Amino acid sequence: MNEILEQTIAFVKKTLAGAEAGHDWFHIERVYKNALLINQAEKGDELIVALAALLHDIADPKFNDGDEEIGPKMAGDFLTELGLSPAQILHVQQIIRNLSYKASLGTITFQSRELDIVQDADRLDAIGAIGIARAFTYGGYKNRVLYDPEIAPDLNMSKEVYKNSTAPTINHFYEKLLRLKALMKTNTGKEIAAQRHDFMLVYLDHFYKEWEGKI
Repeated sequence: MNEILEQTIAFVKKTLAGAEAGHDWFHIERVYKNALLINQAEKGDELIVALAALLHDIADPKFNDGDEEIGPKMAGDFLTELGLSPAQILHVQQIIRNLSYKASLGTITFQSRELDIVQDADRLDAIGAIGIARAFTYGGYKNRVLYDPEIAPDLNMSKEVYKNSTAPTINHFYEKLLRLKALMKTNTGKEIAAQRHDFMLVYLDHFYKEWEGKI
């Protein structure tokens, strides 16, 4: 198992060299650590959890013209070379396909304990102090405005509308980040998410006060 993970880490680092800073190797490493932590209590298949966490953003659709199959295919090709079984490979691919927040806006066709674990781990990295940093990093990458009082958050977006949104970064808190606490599946994920959620609320309170020149 250790050799498989070492090869996977090397592959991911090489593949994501030069990636957007919010979706780079360090993001993968944090999700990987979160997933292993959650799995201590959830007792999922450790190899599947580890591989899915490491490979989940190997080819994020938003950086690949919206192609949602390129990531699972790359992961499948790599894991085939490592000699994993077809069942193991399919499980990892299904986790990658169904992990993202936008996937939850569509029809859910797959579920497993391991998906819950990796999904919670990934969502934890989208909230709290790091989540805030990642949101503005991506917003800067897309040249989005920080905040526009004239543009209200869209709280009822379809999957397609969400994928194509160009809204201000602050809107993203209401359209996704503040919703993640309620979507956590594991007890460990819920406990950590509660703390990070509260931090985001404090941040937003300061943001609006500074915006209005009140502090």
